Amino acid sequence: MATDMTLIWFSGSPPCWRVMIALEEKNLQGYNQKLLDFLKGEHKSQEVLDINPRGQLPAFKHGNNILNESYAACLYLEEQFKSQGTRLIPMAAPEQALTYQRMFEGVPFMDKIANVIYYEWKFPEGERHDSSLKRHREALTAELKLWEGYLEKLGAGSYLAGKNFTLADVVVFPCIAYVFRFGLSEKNYPRLAGYYGLLKERPSVKTSWPKNWLETPQAEDKLKDI
Repeated sequence: MATDMTLIWFSGSPPCWRVMIALEEKNLQGYNQKLLDFLKGEHKSQEVLDINPRGQLPAFKHGNNILNESYAACLYLEEQFKSQGTRLIPMAAPEQALTYQRMFEGVPFMDKIANVIYYEWKFPEGERHDSSLKRHREALTAELKLWEGYLEKLGAGSYLAGKNFTLADVVVFPCIAYVFRFGLSEKNYPRLAGYYGLLKERPSVKTSWPKNWLETPQAEDKLKDI
């Protein structure tokens, strides 16, 4: 039981979700948690600011240790509970190197997704132009093709760093789930679709699946033509 841990989170937030997947993989159930509403601005409450002065989620605390960056929290959980649950960082150098490489490639991947899905929210009205949106869509298309190629090279049924589920999958899968939620064509990206289908059935993913996604499986189809 992880009763000395607290997670404050949004439903459907990839950064929050990856911490929840890591907690499940390390068999750290029973942690204290609180689901907040982004639209109501609850992430700016004093309760959150006491843990994360940036007013962002996730806000994660283990005892007196605070880790509010989701990558940092996932790495911390793996290191502190290395012998518990799923080993998320391989011992062998080639697999370990690929795990770290794919993990950190997830940072620009999510940025490119957000630049398209939340274009109107991220960019002031005066900076919005058809040519600008076109560039962001082209950048996301190129990124998706890169990940499609990674999976094709590894072969059917593979995870992002090879035959084993790793921390790369923990942090990047929420990004891939996000693009399919927003209408990405499975026909255009069959390897990504296969990977998405594989991980959807993993217990840690099913248990932590965003509650609002269960209620509304399909969001806007902003990525259907990508």
